[in-house]
Amino acid sequence: MPESAGGLPAGVRLERLRADHADAVLAFEVENREYFAARIADRGDEYFAEFAARHQALVTDQEAGELHFHVLVDDDGRVIGRVNLVDVADGSAELGYRIAESATGRGLATAAVLEVCALAAWQYGLQELRAGTSVANGASRAVLDRTGFVVVGETTYEGRPNLTYRRSLTV
Repeated sequence: MPESAGGLPAGVRLERLRADHADAVLAFEVENREYFAARIADRGDEYFAEFAARHQALVTDQEAGELHFHVLVDDDGRVIGRVNLVDVADGSAELGYRIAESATGRGLATAAVLEVCALAAWQYGLQELRAGTSVANGASRAVLDRTGFVVVGETTYEGRPNLTYRRSLTV
């Protein structure tokens, strides 16, 4: 696949989350719920029941600079991934990402994480990102390794062993 200037494949773009993404994000989450739940904790029924209000709250919090949410959108307008920065404070944030099952294996997570790292440094003024993943999630660990994150610790989350990562954004 030819790539865009940002490293994403042609036909895929990274967009900052907007209110009008709500339907596409909900469709992405519903379509991939089982796939995600097999790898990470399920969001629960309440997440889906209250999605519209939750989505609007995220957009509002983003406008206040408290977080930075992004979606990967294909040429058909479908959301095929998300890359989020939460707990933004003191020049640091927590990175999270998820890619649709139908879009895995194409390097989208790696390209999107690299783009968000650049945005974090140059547009959002952050100096460091944190991330975590289950030890059993080899694909997520590979993305973090390929994008410059280093393991800094171990923890458990919902009884599963996890690794914690950091990446400096300063040169």
